[in-house]
Amino acid sequence: MGSLTLLRRATLLALVVAAVAPATAHDTAHPADGTPTAAYAVENDAAMAKMMHDMAVPTTGDVDRDFVAMMVAHHQGAIDMAQALLRHGHNEHLRRIAQEIIVDQMQEIAAMKLAVGEPVPTPHAAPTQPR
Repeated sequence: MGSLTLLRRATLLALVVAAVAPATAHDTAHPADGTPTAAYAVENDAAMAKMMHDMAVPTTGDVDRDFVAMMVAHHQGAIDMAQALLRHGHNEHLRRIAQEIIVDQMQEIAAMKLAVGEPVPTPHAAPTQPR
């Protein structure tokens, strides 16, 4: 573990804490009965788990590419969480913020990929309407 970067150590620590932490009120407040709250919780939890998994990239020796790989996963997680809010949330102020998050994070992903010579992802529409 001595060769892990500080960021990778912090990510690993966050994963360990999440794995051993006791359930919080937030964790136990999700009804498992198909309600909108449960559907949102499932989507949000999946987005968080995918983000944490995808951020654990092996180092390549190229700090710039390693940074981009981890940050793209982080930004995509924010996009996925914002989309879940747009599908299930009703607060118009929060919905506008979620839309801004999606646009901002997509732009930053494109800028980072361009900076290291990687192809920019093709934008695509995502379902964002409340259910």
